[in-house]
Amino acid sequence: MPEGIAPWPHDPGPPFETWPGLALATPDPDADPSPADAAARTIGHLIATNPQALAGCSLVLVPAQRSADIPALLGWDADASLPLVCALLRSWEERFGARVVGMAGELFVSVARPPRTAAHADLLALEHVLSTADNIVDDPPTPFPEYAASLPQRTHWSFWWD
Repeated sequence: MPEGIAPWPHDPGPPFETWPGLALATPDPDADPSPADAAARTIGHLIATNPQALAGCSLVLVPAQRSADIPALLGWDADASLPLVCALLRSWEERFGARVVGMAGELFVSVARPPRTAAHADLLALEHVLSTADNIVDDPPTPFPEYAASLPQRTHWSFWWD
């Protein structure tokens, strides 16, 4: 558990005694959808199902080589370590085809190749928890097994830090 985060009485926590390492990349046998296609689908999904989440977003073209660099290039101010967030995003870009698709008070990420198995999702869920994002660690508190079980086949992630 990250420093300063108290465990919840009803949460057994991650099923690891020691750091298990990063989740392996999800195989990319057919490259379908591409990260660009997944990003377009995620934006469409957000507009259709949660337009209020995008209320604070503006359309911005950012001269970034990678979408993981966008928060740093825009000087995004969240209660999180910007270098940590960008490093995680770069890693998720490579392993899961993740792309930053929106930022307001929340960081929206599309995922082209989500984890497919429970064991793979457990490793990724631990990475998400260690990001210290408030929506994962305490707002609302979601027991680790529930959060991990929600990740297989999920094509978008969101994070916020208060």
